[in-house]
Amino acid sequence: MNSDTASLSHAAPEPDVPAAPNQAPDQSPDLLQVKGLTKYFPLKGGLLSREVDRVHAVDGVSFSIAAGETLGMVGESGCGKSTTGRCILRLIEPSSGEVRFNGQDVTAMNPQALREVRRDMQIIFQDPFASLNPRMTVEAIIGEALTIHKLTKSPADYQARVVDLLETVGLNADHMRRFPHEFSGGQRQRIGIARALAVSPKLIVCDEPVSALDVSIQAQVINLLEDLQAKMGLTYLFIAHDLSVVEHISNRVAVMYLGRVVEIAPSRDLYTRPKHPYTEALLSAVPIPDPKAKKQRIVLTGDVPNPVNRPSGCHFHPRCPKATERCKVEQPVLKAVGTQHQAACHLND
Repeated sequence: MNSDTASLSHAAPEPDVPAAPNQAPDQSPDLLQVKGLTKYFPLKGGLLSREVDRVHAVDGVSFSIAAGETLGMVGESGCGKSTTGRCILRLIEPSSGEVRFNGQDVTAMNPQALREVRRDMQIIFQDPFASLNPRMTVEAIIGEALTIHKLTKSPADYQARVVDLLETVGLNADHMRRFPHEFSGGQRQRIGIARALAVSPKLIVCDEPVSALDVSIQAQVINLLEDLQAKMGLTYLFIAHDLSVVEHISNRVAVMYLGRVVEIAPSRDLYTRPKHPYTEALLSAVPIPDPKAKKQRIVLTGDVPNPVNRPSGCHFHPRCPKATERCKVEQPVLKAVGTQHQAACHLND
């Protein structure tokens, strides 16, 4: 793939017909299962620095991802998307819950076992300018995992593998001697992708991998990720706040609000038949490429509540245009509202 010019490989869909994402394999066992994942960050105060309150960053999140599938995860900033992804990899230790990868409970693993399983679980970070060590060459950045996991047998094998990874992501062999500051944002993100691919993972957590890039460069990186998935059979948890990007790449989409999943469904269903008012509001803000098409914008009142002092009942009710008295006192549970479609909203009862 040319690193200088690229565009989304699929034609822009009509406004009322969303682009169909790659189809996930049928009847595939779940590669990743997340059950009741919770992460609290303690707030300490007083002379003895005791815990006085908690930030509820992730609050009982559950979902699964089949092998070869892409699950998009969307929501406003601060809703817990990135924390969820990092807890899955145990870059942040979860407070409670279960993360099963290939049938193994990641949260119960000792450091040695976790180091082995991390060969199959990698992450692409959001900021390509901050995620690469400026003092290391591209060769050292990509090759570090090869050395740690002892994946090459000789110096020649090592260099050949680094060159192969660079060419896989659309860079050249002569880039391996350079430092990160010599590259553009899109090229740096390609280096980050090559680093993630170095250990031949099965699952990659894509933590807003295109949000810091220009729109034209976003298209290149999205196309690259799709090509790599088709070629290597990768599974993605794709975290983003841009719903148009998520629609393009995802088989299913999970919508988060204030630490909880409020809706999860196949991409086409969620974009055409949302079952939660928050999802409806998010979709109403997505620009339509047809200037003649009209869309009713749903404007949410107020700000996202403080995760320390969350509203009672449904956390979304202070901003929801459809809230009832029940929403203020009773927390809705995530339940089926259609085929493979779940939503946490009393309006679906």
